Amino acid sequence: MKKLGLATALLLAMTGAQAYQFEVQGQSEFYDNTENNGGNFTGGVQGTYYLKNVDTSKGPLAEAAFLNQASNVSVGYNFAEYKSKLTGEDIQSHNYGVKAEGYVPTKYVPVYASASYSHTNNDSKNNFARDDSGDRYALEVGAVLAPNFLLAAGYTNVPNQLSLDTFGIMKNGLVAAGIESAQAIQDKSDAVTARAKYVGPITGTNMAVGFEAAGTFGEENVYGLKTDLYLNPKLSVGATFLGSDASVGVDQAWGADVNYFITPAVAVGVNYLHANTNNVAYDTDTYGINAKYRF
Repeated sequence: MKKLGLATALLLAMTGAQAYQFEVQGQSEFYDNTENNGGNFTGGVQGTYYLKNVDTSKGPLAEAAFLNQASNVSVGYNFAEYKSKLTGEDIQSHNYGVKAEGYVPTKYVPVYASASYSHTNNDSKNNFARDDSGDRYALEVGAVLAPNFLLAAGYTNVPNQLSLDTFGIMKNGLVAAGIESAQAIQDKSDAVTARAKYVGPITGTNMAVGFEAAGTFGEENVYGLKTDLYLNPKLSVGATFLGSDASVGVDQAWGADVNYFITPAVAVGVNYLHANTNNVAYDTDTYGINAKYRF
């Protein structure tokens, strides 16, 4: 009977499950700076536990947790290999973190809050660079002001600028996380963040749209917009834009992605991003793959 129950649970997860409480996702990126690097890659994994079952029948499968206002706890880890053709640097970067998100119903609107901690350890494999490590902390508070519309503001403390946001890497990729740290925060240890997110149906169809705008304001300002078109609950295509006020470094980046749920429990995706630079010669292209499993 135990074996039959396990087999049934696995079959439901793989084919038609309408709720889940755990999600495991992984991703990998290959990134190339034409003037500077070669053979660089990243890999990451994140596990999320939701305090209650997440209903997947409310809209796009990719946004089930957001549509359910699902409180959760996550842990994540990222690895990056950086080799420079010009300087000879060979650095392995390890980044890990923990994050909690919560939605609290009130008499007026649901209140949102999140807190996260990330740590980065950079391990130099030769004498061209030194080992380094750093922490970062982030808080965010907001409210769901209208159905599926979140507005939030936050504070980030980064005592060491080499420390990246673990969950920013998993969500937007290494380049986007690096732009935030190197361009917006730079030599400051404190930064303010702002974010707005909306997901809604297209009337008369089974399609939906999603928008997320975000900004980090520190030494300089970095801002971005992510848009998604959900052709059906399983399949989406998206576009990304990032901009920076910095006079040196990345001034703009744009990209595209495609994500598909093979079943309600299993998803795969691909993404591409190009970052254009000012006054330095390291325009960057990244090519990524990702996968999710829910149960």
